[in-house]
Amino acid sequence: MVAAPWLAAVGTLALFAQSAGAQNYPARPIRLVVAQSVGGNADFVSRNYAQRLAERFGKQVVVDNRPGAGGIIATEIVAHALPDGYTLLVAPTQHAINPGLHAKLPFDPKNDFAPISLLGMSAAVVVVSLQLPVRNIGELIALAKSRPGKLHFASSGTAASTHLSGELFKSMAGVDIVHVPYKGAPPALTDLAGGQVEMMFASPPSAMPLVRAGRVRAIATTGPKRAAFLPDVPTASESGLPGYQTTSWQALLAPVRTAPAVIERLYREVAAIARQPEMRDRLAADGSEPIGGTPRELADHLASETARYSKLVKVIGLKAE
Repeated sequence: MVAAPWLAAVGTLALFAQSAGAQNYPARPIRLVVAQSVGGNADFVSRNYAQRLAERFGKQVVVDNRPGAGGIIATEIVAHALPDGYTLLVAPTQHAINPGLHAKLPFDPKNDFAPISLLGMSAAVVVVSLQLPVRNIGELIALAKSRPGKLHFASSGTAASTHLSGELFKSMAGVDIVHVPYKGAPPALTDLAGGQVEMMFASPPSAMPLVRAGRVRAIATTGPKRAAFLPDVPTASESGLPGYQTTSWQALLAPVRTAPAVIERLYREVAAIARQPEMRDRLAADGSEPIGGTPRELADHLASETARYSKLVKVIGLKAE
């Protein structure tokens, strides 16, 4: 069937309008919907990029924190937003955890979004109570094996990345350590410092004040290389558990069908910001590293992380509450 001439004309006009809009982008303020509360790592990274994007665009970039439901609230907002480049999502690691955790979500984590760039990444810090007689991962594993079911690890909540980092550790090390979920990192770290729990896989912004104050002991970081904020502390992989690696990250996503030219413009600006020495220094102070990868690299990263966490969630039999 041949399309009516008016349909072809409408299609041409739509493409022309989209192209013109992309060339003039941005013409008004941009909204970054952050799937985390104020003060969290994703919020910190988002605000640093927002400030510099606003300077480069000459337009306001507003950070809109929408925490709750493991990031689902914020993600649904952006999934249903107009694909015009003015409502974007800053998705944390939970974005890759949710597909394996929930049988049904109010959006398609993969097909409802266009990847732009990986903003930042940080390793977790393995911190232990000062009462625990271990100073590296090898000693921790040996102690846990000698006391099956007697040690406890805290997390900021069930199915949070701090929880799954611990579960991955248990699985790879072959140890039985009891998970104790808390409502956020502060109460978990308070109990860790008090000796009520023995260990935690914590985010650097949450853990480092207690590490520097000498109230908890950092025995490892979980990234592929030693962290700049703890250069003398080995990675978990090099200090007793080869191959163990886990990171938290923040991904910049747009609603699907956002114009490719807009995606490309956003990516180029993010990549340029990530290369700035002052940006690297600023994020390093919080234990993060700016990435600024390509949309293709982000798509591959999301696919890999989603597969990894879905497998782990299945292995441990975790269900959404």
